Amino acid sequence: MAEPAILLGKLTRREFRQRMQSGELRCCIIPVAAVEQHLEHLQMEHDWRSACHVAELVAARLRPHVVVAQGLMCGISEHHMQHIGTLSLRPGTFLAVLSDMLDSMVRAGFKNIVVLNGHGGNVAPCRGIWDQFVRQTHVNLHFLPYWEVLSEQDAIDLLKSGHRLPYDLPGHAQEFETSFAMSAFPENVRLDALRDQPDPNPGYATAETGAEFIRRIVDRVAQYVQDVMDGRRVMPIPPYHP
Repeated sequence: MAEPAILLGKLTRREFRQRMQSGELRCCIIPVAAVEQHLEHLQMEHDWRSACHVAELVAARLRPHVVVAQGLMCGISEHHMQHIGTLSLRPGTFLAVLSDMLDSMVRAGFKNIVVLNGHGGNVAPCRGIWDQFVRQTHVNLHFLPYWEVLSEQDAIDLLKSGHRLPYDLPGHAQEFETSFAMSAFPENVRLDALRDQPDPNPGYATAETGAEFIRRIVDRVAQYVQDVMDGRRVMPIPPYHP
């Protein structure tokens, strides 16, 4: 018998309805990220694919209680628009779409939702409005950039190019992200461009480093989501001002 699907889009409406009504589905992960330039050597989908990769591994580990709802690939990337090909949403557009996705999952019945972020440009806009999202949804709603489960000690342990946070971890197409791609989706790395570009930092990347980073990330994000489901990690609803 096939294992229960972890991607919402792979479920029929009956399958989703039955799993929700039975109480089997306890948490929804919504990955958000970006499609933008990643220097000369990484495909522009990197942030989106990495966020989805972590979300899917976490959902698989916590199967059958977690589903991943994909629907918002582009992020806030105005700072990369000088590099043609980057896709960028205005902050208001991004937050409006995310708000609608959250509303959809709340109306589906989820009481626990984790927005798993894979792009630095989304952080400040989301954190600036998150209390309003929590107040509007009235559910246990969390925003987690996946790299925030890592510490400076992880960077010291694994990065050969340095450990200045946040420049080197997560960095932008530097050793961390390049190592991640080498391990998870090596077809996204252009090795010829990696060798030829003037920035030496990504050249320290290895698939082995990426695999260890991913292992630590998935372990900790899975524990985070489990704590959300079990009520050990609760986002309180902000009070209304008198």
